[in-house]
Amino acid sequence: MPSPTRNVDDFLIREIVLTHDPDDQQQLDPDLLLTLVEAIFSCMTENPTDFDQDTFFDYDLSASEEPVCRTIYKVSNEMLARCIGGEDLHRSTIQILEVLGPFRWDAKMVVALASFTHSYGVFWLVLQMQSENALSHLLAVVRRIPSTVTFMRPRFKALNLLVGTILRLTRLLISYESWSAMHEMVDNQDREMTRSKICLACYWICRSLLVCFSQIADLRNFSLEQVCSDRAVVAAWGLYSLGNKLSCLCNDLGECIDTCQQQIERRLYEKLLHVFEEKGDSQKALCAFFSWQDEFPFKDCSSKKIGILELKSKTVLLLITKPDLLPLDKAYFLVQQTTGAEDCVVLWVPVPSTNGWSSAAKTSFEFFSSRVPWLSVRRPWSLHPAVVSFFRQEWGLGDDPVLVVLNKDGLVSNTNAMDMVWIWGPRAFPFTSEREKELWEQANWTVGLLVDGISPLLSQWIEQDRNLCIYGSDNIDWIRNFSQKIKKIRALGFDLEAVYVGCKNPGENVRSIIHTIDQEDLSSSITFTSIDFFWFRLETLERSIGQQGQAGRCDEIAARVGELLDSGSKDGWGVIGKGWSKDVVMLEQGVLEQGLEALHMWRGNETVTGLAGALRAALEGPGDGRGCRHDEVVEYEEGLAEKTKICGQCRVPMEKFVVYKCEA
Repeated sequence: MPSPTRNVDDFLIREIVLTHDPDDQQQLDPDLLLTLVEAIFSCMTENPTDFDQDTFFDYDLSASEEPVCRTIYKVSNEMLARCIGGEDLHRSTIQILEVLGPFRWDAKMVVALASFTHSYGVFWLVLQMQSENALSHLLAVVRRIPSTVTFMRPRFKALNLLVGTILRLTRLLISYESWSAMHEMVDNQDREMTRSKICLACYWICRSLLVCFSQIADLRNFSLEQVCSDRAVVAAWGLYSLGNKLSCLCNDLGECIDTCQQQIERRLYEKLLHVFEEKGDSQKALCAFFSWQDEFPFKDCSSKKIGILELKSKTVLLLITKPDLLPLDKAYFLVQQTTGAEDCVVLWVPVPSTNGWSSAAKTSFEFFSSRVPWLSVRRPWSLHPAVVSFFRQEWGLGDDPVLVVLNKDGLVSNTNAMDMVWIWGPRAFPFTSEREKELWEQANWTVGLLVDGISPLLSQWIEQDRNLCIYGSDNIDWIRNFSQKIKKIRALGFDLEAVYVGCKNPGENVRSIIHTIDQEDLSSSITFTSIDFFWFRLETLERSIGQQGQAGRCDEIAARVGELLDSGSKDGWGVIGKGWSKDVVMLEQGVLEQGLEALHMWRGNETVTGLAGALRAALEGPGDGRGCRHDEVVEYEEGLAEKTKICGQCRVPMEKFVVYKCEA
């Protein structure tokens, strides 16, 4: 047989439900408004919390048919009038719920709470400033606000504890209602039980706020003797009793919501696992991840709201990172590498490494999202835990960022295109695994591959097909000696530009060397940031090749890049080549100096062999070539007499002889 309490609750719930008449025109961000209320309330307590004033400066309280600020003012007056009028508390609560009828359940409570906080905040502001400000003193007289709170502390303590419980209960309501689109994933019985608890929570929150209003109204008419009377003690205990009731309701509702959230998380994860099984449109996948709470889940750098429909028929790159994105230099380099691809949109999805978002993480997100030319998830802290779990478990999200590619058919064409974007930039479009394989099949061991995109100066010289010698060392004496040899080579007429690229894991010593090179005009150099990018690019090249798992032409590149990374901490090394030419010479300290010393004997041959070939001949050839007796016979072809043939052994131009052969 149902208990009498259950029957009373059922009757009360039916009465509460009759007041609920939601209106889609009443748009309100309950989470942000509650955060504003919490900030106001914290300023009235003994332990105020820090908050960013700019967070609320542009908060729009008029984003509905009737401005929310007007509703807050109206509800505040309604509550205060019913307290002063001494009306029946239950009837007054139902009437307040009727005023709040057009709002969702979570929005009702936030508006009611904001209405009380508005009046309570003004009360405290006048109370605290009346001894320091003439206007506050006069307002205190008009509002009959007492001049001291010394004897009121027990009542204020009870009232503040009650409001704190209301805040926690309201936060629970918001957490559940924010996923209203997912409630169908919850079992009917659990969903109905939770809905009943929410109705009761709304009722008792409104009823408790009416009692809080009456306490403030009562204080205005108290003398100091009355404050210490039995009436004051009874009032304080009444507040404590309400606080206990709401605290129990908070625990019960929390358990119900936890049960619902577990079901939602499990079923949403299963849905995400199957969302990429069939071709369709990227909108289907984006909806599954981001549109459960908001019709416009994204924003651009100007904070304009963007809907999923605007991404239709586009390749979407999901850039999933920490809230602080990347160090500034790498962040802007990534912007450079993702700019220029047609029908392609970068969507930044920041995810914290911990379970919550700190104010510092939110500030970092706002800073970057307003400066990068990408779309961003507008409220990333509202991502469902199942979505974050999917990112971590299915797409391998860890400390490093990942770049997941959704093609126009809504399928994942690459679970992490980050390395190919770092290396190839827009040329990697459409950023598929097949495209990455194709790029590596076309790649060659060249100076251009090593330095492409890391510095405007180097990019210019690469395009001009200049002979470059990129060199590194952390020994300034060796650099001075090496630079003198380069200058001697250039004085002989060789076209050669030497560029300092530092050493692996560059530190302050490299900064000092860059300064010395510039001051003494030893050679060209790139910025410290570009040096960091150079070594970062080498590591990315090595990692990308390793992930390809291919034998063949990539083996030489992998071996050479590995040698360079190993040479990064040695005393001196250099790589000489021209633009995208495959003829490249990489030498370490002693051999490099030896080759440069001998290069003068091969002046003139570089027009035929290239500078790298002339250097190789200087190192491998037998002096002036008189010790080489190698010969080759080739068949005659048109223009052969004007061509130069290079010896396959000593690497110098060969002498021409004509041989006649009779076939009779």
